[in-house]
Amino acid sequence: MTTWFITGISRGLGKALAMAALAEGDTVVGTVRTGPFSLEHERGVLHVLNVDLADDGAAEASIAEAFARVGHIDVIVNNAGYGLLGALESATDAEVERLFAIDVFAPFRIIRAALPHLRRQASGKIINITSIAGRAPKTGSALYSAAKYALEGLSAALALEVAPLGISVTAVAPGAFRTDFLSPHSIRKSETADEAYAETIGRSSVAFDAAAGRQVGDPDRAARAIISLVRSDNPPVHLLLGSDALQRARSKLDQVVDEIDAWEATTLGTDFRQGL
Repeated sequence: MTTWFITGISRGLGKALAMAALAEGDTVVGTVRTGPFSLEHERGVLHVLNVDLADDGAAEASIAEAFARVGHIDVIVNNAGYGLLGALESATDAEVERLFAIDVFAPFRIIRAALPHLRRQASGKIINITSIAGRAPKTGSALYSAAKYALEGLSAALALEVAPLGISVTAVAPGAFRTDFLSPHSIRKSETADEAYAETIGRSSVAFDAAAGRQVGDPDRAARAIISLVRSDNPPVHLLLGSDALQRARSKLDQVVDEIDAWEATTLGTDFRQGL
């Protein structure tokens, strides 16, 4: 059986993943921001930790408590996070600092605290839940995309560091899943943008509101996909979840290649000339 550490199991994908793992008979150590909290399950073992990942030292303390309770952890899942939508110009320092505290620095601190344990085990899988917004951003998500870009980059580079130690890293980038991600529980919006942004931020805000409850992604299927990833002997460094994520990623890749080709002469023109 597999032992999991999953942040943010109170709702959304984190809850679906915890339930799926328990149904497999696995052990789950899950974090929630406030308690008490429980999940109905007939199999498996659940440990719930009350953790506000924005608090100083909370990430490290949660890992220490998790290993103290179960001894060996096979999978670390950094799932807890939320979105910040709106115009970059309208965002406050406090909003951005909290976003990065939860979406970037908490996963970093959890991984840093877990690595000595995983190295001693000579095994382990680290799964960072990012977003298609971290690969192919949409209008109105500059700061959320920035946070997820950071986690994508961390995951890709970390995978190279720890592969010789028997540890794998996967960045899982979901598209839009039918969770409460777009509800006030999980999303924050900056103050109303200047009228100058009506055609960009204004339109995107309306589109986000209209999408709530109509997302194409099934969180239970996503959870099963992540379990398949964990069971794999050769997990990917990057995994997309959802048809919309696949379409956005392919479209973005095409745009990147076209832009590289269009500016290739400029790119090559910055090298020292031969013989100099």
